[in-house]
Amino acid sequence: MSDSQTVSAAVAKLYNTYPFPPEALLDEPPPGYNWRWNWLAAHNFCTGQKPRKQDIRILDAGCGTGVGTEYLVHLNPQASVVGIDLSTGALTIAKERCQRSGANRVEFHHLSLFDVEQLPGEFDLINCVGVLHHTPDPIRGIQALAKKLAPGGLMHIFVYGELGRWEIQLMQKAIALIQGDKKGDYRDGVQVGRQIFASLPENNRIVKYDKQRWSLENHKDENFADMYVHPQEIDYNIETLFELIDASGLEFIGFSNPSFWDLERLLGKAPELVERAKDLSERQLYRLIELLDPEVTHYEFFLGRPPLIKADWTDDKALLTATPELNPCIQGFPSQCLFNYDYHIVNLSVAEFEFMQKCDSNSTVAEILAGVELGLDGVKTLLQQQLILLTPA
Repeated sequence: MSDSQTVSAAVAKLYNTYPFPPEALLDEPPPGYNWRWNWLAAHNFCTGQKPRKQDIRILDAGCGTGVGTEYLVHLNPQASVVGIDLSTGALTIAKERCQRSGANRVEFHHLSLFDVEQLPGEFDLINCVGVLHHTPDPIRGIQALAKKLAPGGLMHIFVYGELGRWEIQLMQKAIALIQGDKKGDYRDGVQVGRQIFASLPENNRIVKYDKQRWSLENHKDENFADMYVHPQEIDYNIETLFELIDASGLEFIGFSNPSFWDLERLLGKAPELVERAKDLSERQLYRLIELLDPEVTHYEFFLGRPPLIKADWTDDKALLTATPELNPCIQGFPSQCLFNYDYHIVNLSVAEFEFMQKCDSNSTVAEILAGVELGLDGVKTLLQQQLILLTPA
């Protein structure tokens, strides 16, 4: 086998031994939501408006045991979904998961990212979470996926960050050294790792970091193995991340956790430094933020294939003639206190609340404003908070 095939085989072996993620199977739709997997919410985040169609094709690339796949089906009731993965063991669980919860608009294929061209047609939304960094050639992987993205389509990607995973890398290397020629025996690797953690002093940096960040999930061997005995992992920083993104040939739309990438979060007490940082390029600014906050363990972001029509709603006439509706990824409404798309608490004014109550997909912004005491600036605030979606006239 080639080096690439050897690595892929080792990764498949890990996930056949420890299918991942290990979430329980349910006989009903999964609770809550991840807005990044909801086509309406994701499209609104990326373009500022509701998508023109909802009967889309979605690819879950590296679906594992189908946790994300299941959400993709239930959160997008008009979509058809395809899941692919290297691990037959994980796919068996994914199929059972979706069958039990009624996620019946999905088909699964035992397929590598590198062979995704074997699937017919293109996809409007591609989800690739926690996968590319485990391939022997992430650039080849992202290029293969990019070829399957339809014009106007979106791709959501999640890859590891090197700064916040430094202690994890140390433990990975330590386990491998002790395993010696037993490296690749993943059950032995988990046992060795457990023994190391049990033996290290409580004030050890690796132990403290694990307890602080990962211990709640790592009590499951599947999670421990995925983190500490994985046979293939490439971690990124902003500079290497954008080398990967540029190689895709797609448009970088933005990080899907934008609050982390706000410099004022870190330097708000020094406005003169924030002002000086305005001379930096976008990528230099991202690099500055991760250097100042090296806790970043991953990058999650959207890419798009042009033409991607975006709306900024600076034209008041266009805003007044648009038709608003509620973002499907909010919880607690109708109430003036609710959770937004990212599960952050929002307290609405009386006027904002009354406006949102009238967002029925039938009335225009102008028609609703005629009956509530809210101005266009208030509507724009709701838009910025992504509490409403707009359809242009």
